[in-house]
Amino acid sequence: MDPSLIAKLHPLERKVLPVLKTQQELSTIVLNSGLQEVEVLRALQWLENKGVLKINSIKKKLVILDNNGLKYKKNGLPERTFLKVLTENYQGTEVLAKKANLSNDELSACLGQLKRKAAIEITKDKELMVRLTGQGKKLQQEVTLEEKFLQKEFPLELESIKDVDKFVLEELKKRKEIVKVEERKLVTITLTELGHKLTHMEIKEDVVNRLTKEMIKTGSWKKKDFRAYDIEINVPKITAGKKHFVNEATDYAKKIWIEMGFKEMKGNYVSTSFWDFDALFVPQDHPAREMQDTYFLGGSVEKGKLPYNKELIKRVKSAHENGGNTNSKGWGYKWSEKEAQRNILRTHTTVLTAHTLAELKDKDLPAKFFAVGKCFRNEALDWKHLFEFNQTEGIVVSEEVNLRHLMGYLREFAKKMGYPKVRFRPAFFPYTSPSLEGDVYDQVRKQWVEFIAAGMLRPEVVKPLFGKDIPVLAWGPGIDRILCGYYGITDIRELYKNDLKQLREIKMWLK
Repeated sequence: MDPSLIAKLHPLERKVLPVLKTQQELSTIVLNSGLQEVEVLRALQWLENKGVLKINSIKKKLVILDNNGLKYKKNGLPERTFLKVLTENYQGTEVLAKKANLSNDELSACLGQLKRKAAIEITKDKELMVRLTGQGKKLQQEVTLEEKFLQKEFPLELESIKDVDKFVLEELKKRKEIVKVEERKLVTITLTELGHKLTHMEIKEDVVNRLTKEMIKTGSWKKKDFRAYDIEINVPKITAGKKHFVNEATDYAKKIWIEMGFKEMKGNYVSTSFWDFDALFVPQDHPAREMQDTYFLGGSVEKGKLPYNKELIKRVKSAHENGGNTNSKGWGYKWSEKEAQRNILRTHTTVLTAHTLAELKDKDLPAKFFAVGKCFRNEALDWKHLFEFNQTEGIVVSEEVNLRHLMGYLREFAKKMGYPKVRFRPAFFPYTSPSLEGDVYDQVRKQWVEFIAAGMLRPEVVKPLFGKDIPVLAWGPGIDRILCGYYGITDIRELYKNDLKQLREIKMWLK
């Protein structure tokens, strides 16, 4: 055996080792070592790391003594105390309870138990009167099955209780706080060959674990036996404090747009239907405006505030009803201001684009804006859909831009987010024309995943909001799906399950 192993033993290990020679169950090791359970567990873990033992853990149903059970194990069952004060002559229960020092509950239990065993006779005069029977006199000299059961070493494994003891257990369970059955983790140890050798050796417990300034001042350290440093032992893993990994990624997405010269748009989660739908030329009978797709907020619909700019409302209304001055026929229906007032949780960050265009002036052009934030849709949950998700919004307002510029911005963003393979295909959206959707190739699932909806805003959107028609590139990629590939997550729902192990161990967002 390597002598350095003994020199490295911690004082807790030195106290536990001699006990392991005869005891292998955690509770008995704790009892015989005189240590706290947490100290014993720590020592066992260190000894396992050194190859001295193997810790076994299994869940079992155990019978343990409750509050009264612990009391009765030490002082005896109340019926035993009651039997001692009984005679063959009738005595009142109040006198007997006082002599035996029993509570009302204990007195009732005694009367019931002893009556069932024919040990007493009960009569009623002015009060209950009790006397001892011949069977009771025998019982005074015998140890009952219940008393034998309580003298066992607890906890007991439920599976090990058989025959008469099983019947006694069921009887005791009916009584107040004597025994209870709980599922507990049973910890036992198995010594290795090295462990058997160590437990049979004389190991000094009196070793110094730490050098103090008093020892140095007095020079007493010269006569002390110091424990050797163990530089090979496993130490607790320390996890650094950090942002939630989704926040790390969204912060990185913001950084990409800022580096490309974009300014950030911000706004509230709650919006009126006007800004979320109507300003974006989404007709009021569009399926997206139904409850199965959108979260509408409770309360009066009259509380939704429309813009103070009445001319803006008029232009949006005209665009819907007849196209206004956009050379369009519009949607050809009667636009409802009441419907536009309905409050909702924003379904996309494009609501911020509508606000920005309404505030933008000619002198501000050319302009580039972005947003990163949460959106809410009444989606059916699956591996790639959530009802709450992060989206990044972007617009470029300039006379000089076209669809090729749009695809260039999106390719650059996807590449910086870790997806060099991007493809585009034609699509339809009420507020863009031409419109396109984009997919990125997910290396984890080995398949294309949709994440981009984009296009050039229609005149029916731009002219009512900005005042004149001008090319506006617009897009709104969903971020959550593209995060999954980087983190190796195959189910988008795992992004927000707040598993502590996942949060501690997941890699940092580094690009």
